[in-house]
Amino acid sequence: MEVRIQVEDFDLCSELDKIRKRHRDIGAVASFVGIVREHGGISGMELEHYPGMTEAALEAILIEAKHRWAILDATVIHRVGRLEGSEQIVLAIVASPHRKEAFLALEFVVDKLKTEAPLWKKEKTQDGWKWVDAKESDDAAASRWIE
Repeated sequence: MEVRIQVEDFDLCSELDKIRKRHRDIGAVASFVGIVREHGGISGMELEHYPGMTEAALEAILIEAKHRWAILDATVIHRVGRLEGSEQIVLAIVASPHRKEAFLALEFVVDKLKTEAPLWKKEKTQDGWKWVDAKESDDAAASRWIE
């Protein structure tokens, strides 16, 4: 399993190939790419993180996913720094012998990283930069996974 926080962009196909080369018994790979969307006067964003703590939080999420489902491998790459509209922000990949586990684990990983990873974002608007508050919908999505 791999977690990376980086400024530079990532390539989905390259990351999928890395996972497929590490495991010959994969039956399904599910992936999610989050993108900076331009809406409501927002034209970009800036993401900050707490080095070391962010990676540890993401690793803990992947470990929990592996305990819950039969997954073989997973990767999370989250970008930080300034991003413009339509740029990639985050990549989450989960590989499993079967599609159901891959889909469930991926949804879990994405829901949890939105609420548990120490990442903060500001949005670029026509009025300047503003911090983004946590969303109740993200908390509600993550709460589905409480056992």
